[in-house]
Amino acid sequence: MPIDQDSLRAFLATVHPYDSLPAEVIDDLLPAFRTTSLAAGQPVYALGEDLEGLYLIHSGAVEIRDCNDVQISVLGPRNSFGERGLTRDGRAVTQARTTADSVLLVLPRADFLTLVTHEPAVTRFFDRTRPARPRPADLATSRVETLMATRTLTCAPQTTVQEAAQMMQARHVSSICICDGDVLRGIATIRDMSGKVVSGDLPLDTPITAVMTADPVTLPPSAIGSDVLHMMLERHIGHVPIAEAGRLLGMVTQTDLTRFQATSSADLVAEIARAPDAPTMAHVTARIPQLLVQLVAAGNRHEVVTRLITDIADTATRRLLALAEARLGPAPVPFVWAACGSQGRQEQTGVSDQDNVLILHDDFTEDMRPYFAALAQQVTAGLNTCGYVFCPGEMMASAPRWCQPLKTWRIYFRNWIGKPTPESQMLASVMFDLRPIGGDAALLDTLQAETLEHAAKNSIFVAHMVSNALKHTPPLGLLRGFATIKSGEHKNRIDLKHSGVVPVVDLGRLYALQGRLAPVNTRARLEAAISAGRLSASGGHDLLDAYDLIAETRLEHQARQVKSGQAPDNYLPPASLSDFERSHLRDAFVVVKSLQSAAGHGKGMLG
Repeated sequence: MPIDQDSLRAFLATVHPYDSLPAEVIDDLLPAFRTTSLAAGQPVYALGEDLEGLYLIHSGAVEIRDCNDVQISVLGPRNSFGERGLTRDGRAVTQARTTADSVLLVLPRADFLTLVTHEPAVTRFFDRTRPARPRPADLATSRVETLMATRTLTCAPQTTVQEAAQMMQARHVSSICICDGDVLRGIATIRDMSGKVVSGDLPLDTPITAVMTADPVTLPPSAIGSDVLHMMLERHIGHVPIAEAGRLLGMVTQTDLTRFQATSSADLVAEIARAPDAPTMAHVTARIPQLLVQLVAAGNRHEVVTRLITDIADTATRRLLALAEARLGPAPVPFVWAACGSQGRQEQTGVSDQDNVLILHDDFTEDMRPYFAALAQQVTAGLNTCGYVFCPGEMMASAPRWCQPLKTWRIYFRNWIGKPTPESQMLASVMFDLRPIGGDAALLDTLQAETLEHAAKNSIFVAHMVSNALKHTPPLGLLRGFATIKSGEHKNRIDLKHSGVVPVVDLGRLYALQGRLAPVNTRARLEAAISAGRLSASGGHDLLDAYDLIAETRLEHQARQVKSGQAPDNYLPPASLSDFERSHLRDAFVVVKSLQSAAGHGKGMLG
């Protein structure tokens, strides 16, 4: 039964993006909607069928299945579907069926495409491609919230000067904010204390309020770096509190401005390359979280951010190798130090352990093992000191199993491919991501070329690798929600690593194996798979866009944590996202699940 226009207008006001459209646009749109009622179990449209328009669920529930008849979504009221087919050739790329008695609103294709073309809010909502990133930011244009320290030292008004000085000394800071609750009342600096207490001969039990600058000038978090710089120069101050409605949010100091300008991947690489030992390197790698914040804030693409961060790990590894060889003497035979995991793929973020191996020339003899054992121990221990913690699974060159001559590595891969047990699938997956870091890269190049050729010809091994690639599934729940972690420390969060980027990493590795493609980086593998015809252009670009969104959401989550003084991790609370962000992230997971379904059915292509 048709829905009257007043009721329809009230319903659309609860649905994004219609809730942001001007009233006159909604008035013009109302007559275009058609209402259809379907009983539970009835088809809405079939795969490949011409679509009438965009479907919007008013009541009931609709199940969406892909071309392999695998369920990818169950949608409830206020959810749309059918837009992917409409924005292509007008044919359905999925199949839809009601799972409950449902009332659907249908917006004809022509009206939908007009909205997408002329209304920016609608364009943004239904456009799943990655938006253009802003130009890189500099100090003058960066927002204060990127620059400020959020763990500002504070004390109560009744605190004495001596107590405040002790607190400042313990935290190694040059200022303290005096607050009533979270309301800023004043600021005191080392200069205030030396000038008013020491020079003024005041007792140490003087209240801090007697020496503080009361009601100091502040800036809001929306201010930019040039605002801070200009205020410091004009007022001859070195500390600017950041506050909103009187509430203290953070602090920007001259040191923060200097650090922002000085922290770049090139600077960190240069410092590590001349560091005399691992502890010195550790002081440099400790600045990686701040670099992550700046790179993300500057609008860099995720593959650029992770590449720059990985470059630092590569440099640290090579420097540690050089230092070890300086102590131990020249290696008795050529070798290559190779990284796997995220370092191998050049995809490191703010959270990384180490995964590495040593491949030795076949002239290696067992009497040389003490040299290479010492080399591996010194380098892996140095990486651990630098924050690249020991691999929990001991997949490191310091383990004798992963420090072997080339002929042994050939046997390893031959056995993994010939007898694809669960362990061999896991090991092969990891080792297909090897990348040379130091030493003779030709040793690894030879091994990889041989292995890809051999593995791609073994259909049983490929089938097992397909199965392995489907073990990590996107966190899709029913009724347009997310499947979050159910218990423990990360309850009600999404694991953006194992449920987010890892499923795409696994698919990229699979396409590389099937197509005998050389790239190791995930995005490069996907692009190569499209060029080689392992993925259709449309399906491949859908997957690239999905991967970009998931990977960038992960980096933005980590950057927010660093800015708030937390250690970065991969566990995102969906509640921290807007409805718009949740919708797009979920659609990205749907694309990944669709590609997994295609791979599981022996199809590398997606419409």
